[in-house]
Amino acid sequence: MIKRFFTAISIIGLCVMGMSAQTPHKGFRENIPLDSIVLSDPAILPDRASNTYYMTGTGGLLWKSKDLKSWTGPYDVARIDPKSWMGPHPAIWAAELHQYKGKYYYFATFTNQAVIIDTVRGNKIERRACHVLVSDKPDGPYVPMKDSIYLPADKPTLDGTFWVDKDGQPYMVYCYEWLQNWDGTIEKIRLKPNLEGTMGEAELLFRASDSPWSREKEDGKVRPNKVTDGPWLFRTGTGKLGMLWTSWIYDVYTQGVAYSASGTLDGPWVQEEAPITPPNFGHGMLFQTFDGKWMMSVHSHDVVDGRYLRIPTLFHVDISGDKLVVGDKIQ
Repeated sequence: MIKRFFTAISIIGLCVMGMSAQTPHKGFRENIPLDSIVLSDPAILPDRASNTYYMTGTGGLLWKSKDLKSWTGPYDVARIDPKSWMGPHPAIWAAELHQYKGKYYYFATFTNQAVIIDTVRGNKIERRACHVLVSDKPDGPYVPMKDSIYLPADKPTLDGTFWVDKDGQPYMVYCYEWLQNWDGTIEKIRLKPNLEGTMGEAELLFRASDSPWSREKEDGKVRPNKVTDGPWLFRTGTGKLGMLWTSWIYDVYTQGVAYSASGTLDGPWVQEEAPITPPNFGHGMLFQTFDGKWMMSVHSHDVVDGRYLRIPTLFHVDISGDKLVVGDKIQ
């Protein structure tokens, strides 16, 4: 069973073309604390031009804040083509905002639940893929670009993120989902210069089974977990290339980190022996505050009254040295 869950507010966050920018979504509120927002896969973009933090994630919605404490939203900002492979009402997972060459880009996973591309071990696999939208402003609207397909139609992919490597070329780094290959991978593919599509073939970076810390039981035997989730790239103060990514230790949602021995996406990727965040936090990303502090945004993974509940959470981090060091949780 795929370990990804939706809140009601996430499921409703499905957007179509023709809506105006900054459309308040159902449940819109002003000046609410971060821990009152239910959101999976939170990603925060600090935009210096507007002196505003923009947060998105699963559900395709957007929140705004001036201080990371008080938030306003959500807003509908994603516009898709209902005649594309996504269909008129795609589910939207793990959206991220990235600024690049004067534009703002919306990296997200879109799922057309009406289309089944494969059945593996009894699991029906829906049409799911990473895609990129574009806007002139951080709060959108984010609209389609030239290419309608970024990744193969016959493979379920998710959690695409953005990175410009040492060769100066832009790349998408994403997960090829374990439901089909039964050993989830993290891969890269080169993006066109204006990010309007992809170029060439994808390349493997590492597999879920490479992890020394993830665990599951299958047929009574302990083995590495199959799940790869939420890659995020960063450089340390010494120039080392690192990647956050998330899996499971049995039923505990867990985040680890890997470092590239070559300093580029090509790796080889060396996995740290132990997780880097407390249990039941994951799908992390890093951002720098307007006063220069580095923080990590993750979501909690708790069960409350029989429901999975995911709340955005911030941790202090230090990347000034050779490796990322996670500090205190911000209350």
